[in-house]
Amino acid sequence: MAVVQNSFPTTPALGYPGMVANGETSNRLTRTIEDAAGIAFGKAAFRGVGDHGITATPAAGTFMGISIATHGLAASLTGTADTYGQYASVPLLNEGEIWVTAGSNTTDGAAVYVTSAGVFTATSTSNTAIPAVFDDTVSSGALVRLRVAR
Repeated sequence: MAVVQNSFPTTPALGYPGMVANGETSNRLTRTIEDAAGIAFGKAAFRGVGDHGITATPAAGTFMGISIATHGLAASLTGTADTYGQYASVPLLNEGEIWVTAGSNTTDGAAVYVTSAGVFTATSTSNTAIPAVFDDTVSSGALVRLRVAR
């Protein structure tokens, strides 16, 4: 006899880092990672030094997008799960809504900054602004939607 699932969690998962949050109009592009460490799902990417290249190193005015999670990705050569490796072609979302992990407490509508370690924060001091706002009020470490605008 087939086993049928008859119990479900009371609160389903909201999403995961790099998951496009909804079906509204968005813009996506693809670029190649220059960093040896790669770029994890749901992280900010910035213009690299080579043509078509990206890096995880924040720099003012060079934001390219947030890396979109890909389910069919083979394991990274670095052995890190949910990470695009060096020279991989990465889908980026540079307009629309995407799930990421908050690196600070956030409020709905607050501006988004990226630390030198690639963490999304509401703190502007010593961090790089990106064209996005937090779309939820959450505590540090929680999943949060970013509304990215070009």
